[in-house]
Amino acid sequence: MVNRNRPQYREFRASELFCPRCRTAMPVRERLLLVLPDGDLFEYCCQGCGSSLGKRKVEADGASKLVLAR
Repeated sequence: MVNRNRPQYREFRASELFCPRCRTAMPVRERLLLVLPDGDLFEYCCQGCGSSLGKRKVEADGASKLVLAR
């Protein structure tokens, strides 16, 4: 029996996405775009041609803090 109140996964990462330039599903690389106060923004890039195929935002938990050096 599946507990519907609890999510079945916490994080989802794509291994392949459709690339319109290559005209087929291609393996992707995940590249960090931005580090934001509320999470990190990643971009999925085609390993064949380098085209941007999508973005993913990973929400930061409350324990994460940014420390800047002077």
